[in-house]
Amino acid sequence: MTSARDGASPDFKRDLLAQLPALRAFAVSLCGRSDQADDLLQNTILKAWSNQESFAPGTNMKAWLFRILRNDFYSELRLRRRELPDSDGEHSARLTVHPGQHAALDLKDFRRALEALPNDHREAIVLVGASGFSYEEAAAICGCAVGTLKSRVNRARASLRELLSLAEDDDFGPDMAFPAAGTAAKPV
Repeated sequence: MTSARDGASPDFKRDLLAQLPALRAFAVSLCGRSDQADDLLQNTILKAWSNQESFAPGTNMKAWLFRILRNDFYSELRLRRRELPDSDGEHSARLTVHPGQHAALDLKDFRRALEALPNDHREAIVLVGASGFSYEEAAAICGCAVGTLKSRVNRARASLRELLSLAEDDDFGPDMAFPAAGTAAKPV
């Protein structure tokens, strides 16, 4: 295997680059802010690059990278315990432009609800629901049993439904007054 000082193998580089979009999405879901997520992603890539000799070719690089990112996130979280968090989003709300469309508002409500979940529930639902990992792969990344991960995903879904005041799964989206383009409004 090629060492980090001699340069990476073409396969390692290709596989690493292929995982960047999924890694960034996971980083944003953990951090809640794209600037912090970009820093976390950069640290993850640097750690993976400098420790590429510890990666076993033929194994799941995506899971390996997600584990590095997750561990780095929690290490940083422990270091920043004394910082003042922006849990209510007041400061970040002043830095953004409010969306003009209902879909953007729904997304904002969803992100708030997602951020309100406990870290282990949020992590589980993002890994399984958004990143496409199987329950087994996600359990390996989180370092827990498959049943535990399934329970976390189920509880996260129930909590999101409750936080968003959804009676059914299809309640999310355009409302009666402003239907999606190309669909007719249902009578009230």
